[in-house]
Amino acid sequence: MQLPALRNSYAQLPERFFAQTGPQPVSEPRLIRFNRPLAEELGLDADQFTSPDGVEMLAGSRFPEGLQPVALAYAGHQFGNFVPQLGDGRALLLGEVVDVNGIRRDIQLKGSGPTRFSRNGDGRAALGPVLREYVVSEAMAALGIPTTRTLAAVLTGDPVHREVRLPGAVLTRVAASHIRIGTFQYFAARHDTEGLKILADYAIERHFPHLLGQARRYRALLDAVVTAQADLVARWMLVGFIHGVMNTDNMAISGETIDYGPCAFMDAYDPGSVFSSIDRVGRYAYANQPRIATWNLARLAETLLPLMSTDENEAVAEAEEVLRSFQPSYEAMLQRGFRRKLGLLTEAEADLQLAADFLDVLARGEADFTLGFRRLGDDLDASEGQGTARQLFRDPAAFDAWSVRWRERIASETADTATRRAVMHAVNPKFIPRNHRIEAMIQTALDGDFTPFDEILGVVSHPFDEQPEMERYADPPRPDERVLQTFCGT
Repeated sequence: MQLPALRNSYAQLPERFFAQTGPQPVSEPRLIRFNRPLAEELGLDADQFTSPDGVEMLAGSRFPEGLQPVALAYAGHQFGNFVPQLGDGRALLLGEVVDVNGIRRDIQLKGSGPTRFSRNGDGRAALGPVLREYVVSEAMAALGIPTTRTLAAVLTGDPVHREVRLPGAVLTRVAASHIRIGTFQYFAARHDTEGLKILADYAIERHFPHLLGQARRYRALLDAVVTAQADLVARWMLVGFIHGVMNTDNMAISGETIDYGPCAFMDAYDPGSVFSSIDRVGRYAYANQPRIATWNLARLAETLLPLMSTDENEAVAEAEEVLRSFQPSYEAMLQRGFRRKLGLLTEAEADLQLAADFLDVLARGEADFTLGFRRLGDDLDASEGQGTARQLFRDPAAFDAWSVRWRERIASETADTATRRAVMHAVNPKFIPRNHRIEAMIQTALDGDFTPFDEILGVVSHPFDEQPEMERYADPPRPDERVLQTFCGT
């Protein structure tokens, strides 16, 4: 196989960090889609990866000589319950590339077959979850939210068995790295302080090289991860994204969104929104995401205590101080975001209450979160009691009362309407991956028709643009189209 060699620095760490895994042949690998713009960004030759040899590699069926695929070891809290050994049960890290911006990025297969960590699972992925991750991860990237990306999706030609028989597929995922909070927990659970130090030093060198040489670099590492997660979760909240399964093994220390399982974007605004079929008590509901992020970061802090100080009390005090920085960092990011979403270009003390009141009006009016904000920008020229935004509300009178206050606030600024609309439309998407559209797309793909997949992928790759010919993709679901549950792919 004549394919570019991929360096794998993680495979150079001690053997207890991973499990080497060979190819797992599939009967008929067939490329569904290859992300050529991403390949160009990564400095990869798309023609090599879409060749027959390349498709075999993307299916995990055959690897070029010298490749060192590994399944990573990690632990994790799953819905609050600690599992000391999880690991990549259906994923293989092929290696790394340095992209055109000089950033090192992992290339990983997901659904490529069983590994040492599969725990009696088949190690495979069904077509539906692969397509969902492809669409949602690329949508998140287009929205400007740190995320893993999808390089390719491949059919294996072999079925997988869940509740029913489904086509098997493999997703090629690109990430800044696949180091998770659960990776640190894996070594902490084994009281392997040496392993923790090796991992922490590797993470610093890979993600936060400016910390190298600092006397308190492990405290600084925790601080950097806390800051990155505060920024990430605030960005989720600003677009109505619900991760659905914020286990510690699903939180990357790089600050990227990772592991798109039962994820969803809200339609009608409801802070208690839960879509995941396995989240029966709402642990990972939309409004709970900041609190859960803090809880997860506390678990990371626990693992770093032995590295932060030989004095346990001193280490705990330092960790608690760092953890307390999450909330102000998160709130500052959220407040900046909501000001821009409302078209407020200056700061006033009452702005936060204005934003909170709009969310309350959205909730009481059962109005669509995404279009509620988008149409505010559309309606800047509309007269009082007119415009398209009020049509979204079950009780337009409540919106009208709030709108009077909002218009008075924007009138206090000097920006012209065109400038304000441009600011609002740059942060308020018109198109998101609507749950009902994703489910419909998956059903047609199961029948062999990938046209809706191509359409929705194209639409959400330009979420802020007007796309008149694709207007239907902006519409909220009708009552009979609503998706009430999403499912994990395992």
